[in-house]
Amino acid sequence: MIEAIDLRKEYGGFTAVDDLSFTVEPGQVLGFLGPNGAGKSTTMKMLTGFLAPTAGTARINGHDIGSDSLAARRCMGYLPEGAPSYGEMTVGAFLDFVARAREIDNPAAARGAAVERLALGGVLHQSIETLSKGFRRRVGLAQAILHDPQVLILDEPTDGLDPNQKHEVRRLIEDMSSDKIIVISTHILEEVEAVCNRVMVIAHGRMLADDTPAGMVARSRYHNAVTLVLDAPEQAASVLSELPQVRKAEIRDGELTVFPASEGLLPAVSRVVAERGWDVAELRLEAGRFDEVFREITKGEAA
Repeated sequence: MIEAIDLRKEYGGFTAVDDLSFTVEPGQVLGFLGPNGAGKSTTMKMLTGFLAPTAGTARINGHDIGSDSLAARRCMGYLPEGAPSYGEMTVGAFLDFVARAREIDNPAAARGAAVERLALGGVLHQSIETLSKGFRRRVGLAQAILHDPQVLILDEPTDGLDPNQKHEVRRLIEDMSSDKIIVISTHILEEVEAVCNRVMVIAHGRMLADDTPAGMVARSRYHNAVTLVLDAPEQAASVLSELPQVRKAEIRDGELTVFPASEGLLPAVSRVVAERGWDVAELRLEAGRFDEVFREITKGEAA
């Protein structure tokens, strides 16, 4: 597992990470969220041994990242922010270099598997500096998974990818998640909902929330609300506000949303719609809105 124990990083008088502690276990895909400057990348750099913490430590599969750094690093693959590499190298030469550095027993097989997974065959003999941002990101992912690590730490893994490429990377993460620990830093909330089974939100280097995506969405004021698209939403709002199951009615962008005061809101609204004979273009039960919860949690916490 990953164990972060009172991790702290200071730069002069500025504290980037403030005594952060958490664990991540096999099978968990952790979405690491926070506003810009929250300390996400700094935390990842300390987990991987790229930065030494001011205080605290981290253990990867029991190996302390400070005192047993090489053993810890052998267990993990890391895609840093920006996917740095050697631009003058071809894709194939770069992956071969990483394979030698990793002391992989069968480098040709490892390279072949990574190239196939990331669809890099067409650019294998092309220098990295000539690739698009999306392809450079895929090369970064290939080097991270080259040695089939037990732990993957990915900083913005789909940054710069087109929608099809994002889908492929998310599918790759899902395929690998059953027997690995995966930590993903991202600004894309839909990505967290798509691939993660756990969410951590930090700001100013401190933990603000630690939950499942479903648990986060359930915090939304829209959770179990009912939204209707119909003519004369003002009139409908007046009628539905009288229901005991309704706490509040709100019209926004032509849509009427009624918020629950108790259980049974959807059947109650549906019954009124049928009794009144309203022509409703759409009626939907809201699961909740992740972006609203994120904004509420991080309100006033931007760097």
